[in-house]
Amino acid sequence: MASNQPMDREKEYITIEEFARIDLRVGRVVEAERIPGTRLLRLIVDIGTEKRQIIAGLGEFYNPEDFIGKTMVIVANLKPKRIRGYLSEGMLLAAGCEKGQKPVPLTAEGAEPGWKVC
Repeated sequence: MASNQPMDREKEYITIEEFARIDLRVGRVVEAERIPGTRLLRLIVDIGTEKRQIIAGLGEFYNPEDFIGKTMVIVANLKPKRIRGYLSEGMLLAAGCEKGQKPVPLTAEGAEPGWKVC
């Protein structure tokens, strides 16, 4: 389902240099659990050189076991942030994040943890 919102292209454009700053990596989810009393999932993601904890707001739509072993696309250089007392060290990318849509996590099946997404 396409968004009905017109995009203000001038406002939305970024430069290639700005895009190059975003470190998109492939990660494989090795552990997942629901954070009690929330819609948040705590994921441990292997990004090749290390494992990162990512807190994802996908618990309303998915169970933790849906992610185990999945190869996903993450933002690896996002500034870490505490969410409900848990440190989130990246962001899992998903499509369909507008109101009324069920987010679909972006997968990278066939790619290895740590590979750069370009």
